[in-house]
Amino acid sequence: MTESAVREFKMPDVGEGLTEAEILKWYVQPGDTVTDGQIVCEVETAKAAVELPIPYDGVVRELHFPEGTTVDVGTSIIAVAVGGGAADAPAREAAPEPAQAPAPAATAPAEEKKPEGRQPVLVGYGVATSSTRRRPRKAQDAPADPARQAAAAVQAEMNGHGPVTRERPLAKPPVRKLAKDLGVDLTTVVPSGPDGVITREDVHAAVAPAPAPEAAPAAEAPTPAPAAPAAPVSYDTARETRVPVKGVRKATAAAMVGSAFTAPHVTEFVTVDVTRTMKLVEELKQDKEFAGLRVNPLLLIAKALLVAIKRNPDVNASWDEAAQEIVVKHYVNLGIAAATPRGLIVPNIKDAHAKTLPQLAESLGELVSTAREGKTSPAAMQGGTVTITNVGVFGVDTGTPILNPGESAILAVGAIKAQPWVHKGKVKPRQVTTLALSFDHRLVDGELGSKVLADVAAILEQPKRLLTWA
Repeated sequence: MTESAVREFKMPDVGEGLTEAEILKWYVQPGDTVTDGQIVCEVETAKAAVELPIPYDGVVRELHFPEGTTVDVGTSIIAVAVGGGAADAPAREAAPEPAQAPAPAATAPAEEKKPEGRQPVLVGYGVATSSTRRRPRKAQDAPADPARQAAAAVQAEMNGHGPVTRERPLAKPPVRKLAKDLGVDLTTVVPSGPDGVITREDVHAAVAPAPAPEAAPAAEAPTPAPAAPAAPVSYDTARETRVPVKGVRKATAAAMVGSAFTAPHVTEFVTVDVTRTMKLVEELKQDKEFAGLRVNPLLLIAKALLVAIKRNPDVNASWDEAAQEIVVKHYVNLGIAAATPRGLIVPNIKDAHAKTLPQLAESLGELVSTAREGKTSPAAMQGGTVTITNVGVFGVDTGTPILNPGESAILAVGAIKAQPWVHKGKVKPRQVTTLALSFDHRLVDGELGSKVLADVAAILEQPKRLLTWA
């Protein structure tokens, strides 16, 4: 095995602009045989835990970092010895056949050997050099910009020339997930990114001719310190335990501090009788339309918030500091705060406003189960517009939630308890909860915030308003 046959697999950017990731677990050891697409390790970024596949076949030579180490994006983490034949294949393809005479002038020249350079960063493939094999060009082929090639292919179809065969478009997994969620065929999208990579903006642009609304900015992790030779670990002294702040907890802390001291928070509260809502929850559990789905109060609270946003659309907005503009979103990506062993995360349900109640129940169930398994993808936490945090599951009555960065409002739901309540002129035990709505006072004034909170409370008190107000 020659030195040139050893491939270095580098830490990829697995979450759109992240600078580092922690190696949680290795699934292979030196001497193990790996195949293209095999999961070799699990890493944790500031947003989620992600499994990384190796992009080639071979034998593991070396693991460069132990579990628990934080590694910068672009740093080699594993060395794999690939087969000699596979390593030499590109050179053999490029070489002319000995028996062939020189090609006539009309024949296209042989494909030039492209210099090694930085390629688009794709999940599981790291920052690789240009060593991949491509099909030999036909005589009519000519070098072209990837974006122009894609644009020409799309235009050909629009002009009625029939389907055009195209190679698999380049896009990061979060962008592919976004395209799937929005029903966009990536082969019809004109890329604007470097080397023909399709971006989130390209996908949004393919949905409607108007520019797509800006996604809520993600929380940026602080500039990382130089990586230590060994991973920091929790340790005890005689009177205290110190736990390193990293990964999701580190990003959450930075995001919350940034949000609290950037957006002027206002919180309003209302206590409401939700007895009828609780009865409706029990009825829906028996409905065949919800068979196999998880039905709980959070489902109807989420639907109530969506209806309130429909009645008061200006609350679903973000503040663009650079442009000094309020960006009103015409879609709702509903965030659900989830406590996980790695810290608080806020994945969101894309286009929640367009879902039926059974569809919303299914999406909530998937979101919660994925979060509990620690498998929430970075894409699932991007682009949220409004959030719900259910502190009631901990027996807490209410709180003053901090806005998720880039969002205008967050609704906290307290514990639902049997309490004495005046109902039809008499004091009776009723199911009661307290709601708290925090909002960004730069773009949501007291009147608008009060209307939204009052609408949510009114729906939960009389859930039939889901029909009359929807």
